[in-house]
Amino acid sequence: MARRPLPRILSSGSASIIRGRDFARTAADSATDVLHPLITLTRGLRLLAGAGRQKWAATPKDRRGPTLFLVAACVLVVALAPYGPLTALVAVMGAAAWKGRDRTPVRTGPDEAETARLRALYEALVPYFAAAEDPDPLYRHGGEWEKVFSDFAFDGDGRVSRLRVAYPAYFTDSEPESRSRIEQLLHAKSGRGREYHFGWDEEGNRLLMSVLDALPTSLSAQRFVTAPGETVLGFTDEDAVRRTVPVSDGAGTRDAPGVVWRTGARSTEPHLLVAGQPGSGTTTLLRSIALQALQHGDILIVEGSGTGEYACFTGREGVLAVECGPAGALSTLEWAANETERRLIEANRARQAGDPVPEDCLRPLWILLDRPSALARPAGDGGPGPAELLQVPLRHGRAAGVVVVLAEAFDHLDGLGEWVRSHTRARVVLGHCSPAQIASVLGTGPHTTPPPDAPPGRGYARFGTGPVLRIQVPATPDPYDDATSEAQRAAVLSLLPERRTAFEAGAPQPAPAEAAVAAAPAGVEAVACGD
Repeated sequence: MARRPLPRILSSGSASIIRGRDFARTAADSATDVLHPLITLTRGLRLLAGAGRQKWAATPKDRRGPTLFLVAACVLVVALAPYGPLTALVAVMGAAAWKGRDRTPVRTGPDEAETARLRALYEALVPYFAAAEDPDPLYRHGGEWEKVFSDFAFDGDGRVSRLRVAYPAYFTDSEPESRSRIEQLLHAKSGRGREYHFGWDEEGNRLLMSVLDALPTSLSAQRFVTAPGETVLGFTDEDAVRRTVPVSDGAGTRDAPGVVWRTGARSTEPHLLVAGQPGSGTTTLLRSIALQALQHGDILIVEGSGTGEYACFTGREGVLAVECGPAGALSTLEWAANETERRLIEANRARQAGDPVPEDCLRPLWILLDRPSALARPAGDGGPGPAELLQVPLRHGRAAGVVVVLAEAFDHLDGLGEWVRSHTRARVVLGHCSPAQIASVLGTGPHTTPPPDAPPGRGYARFGTGPVLRIQVPATPDPYDDATSEAQRAAVLSLLPERRTAFEAGAPQPAPAEAAVAAAPAGVEAVACGD
């Protein structure tokens, strides 16, 4: 049976539709050119009428009568004068044409300087995106950059602030090394001194580069609106998280996108690891966490540096120990391991007996360690070190209500051991660091370039296998430091709980050994700085 040919409308419909669209577009452009004077006059009359209404509304009521009489007299004079109506009509049309003219010409493309910059970017990308065996390459020397740059914007200095790049499908965009080369090139060619975000669309073979605003550093320590088990580590970009936190910034209150870390029995990342060089803000972050943890739990603070950065917490309600000596720190960690086991046993007994879990097992216990590598035992000493003593709290902390937070420098991260790193899946990196250092801690690199000038508390955060977020830690300085401003000192002191024991007036001092032992739970030998 012979196959019947398709109807003409189906076989040649596409060409007819394309011709029809071109004809309609041409007709619309021609009509716009012809009617442009009428459009200008209409726009001008509308603007004149709006100005007249505003003038009439602004006229006081006691002056509207004389004003209306004056206008009527002018209209009568014009109407009775020879050629008066014609002259008035010409004057109104002239005013409408002047008022409705296009004052600002619409830019249809980049200027010469911007075109040269886009051309330079295109030529710089040719060695990375071109392939000799491609029959129709998107990138070739002397090619058309308009085909690959579909969206672009420039700032006031003429530098690229937004750029959408199309690249060939055979480019290995799934390999971090290939992505890194393109990001470094665009960063260098678009101008340094700014932070760039790179969004890769593997399905559409598109790369969107945009300039990021600097994270605000004006937020300081305060009482954040969070639920029990939630801790605000810092603040990030507005489009990076779906939750905002009310904060006080200066004289007003606003909503800021917060990086909220959730702990508790249902948390998938119950422990936190903070990495950074000295002066990067790791101690500030631990102080901020301690102030928030004291709202619903107890804390143990172990400071390996021994500089007294946590002296303001000594003797406070809910602070079980503040230790910076090696011997006392190891004893404190040993007590924390025993306390974790006790909580597990008590909770198990209560559940087996059908009784509620005791209150002392439900109250969260926070273990904050700053530079634990300084507390390692010397070679030849057979006792357990900080990493070994933390195995029980790290492994069973989620079930026992124990949270471990460690802050360590990059150079000593290997000394923590694989056990500690495997159980601290919530990570924060602060300060100036290379992309390799960030990837070694977070598991992957960020999609942004490093900031040109990283203030204290500036870095990146990641929870488990989630995305890498920019973060700025709220300013929480030591209130006993002379360099701390009065506003920040008052903000931190207002968040601290009351003291359990009386201290001498003036500059605070560490608690005596007798008072420290009495304030600490059973098993803790010392809470004061020193051996």
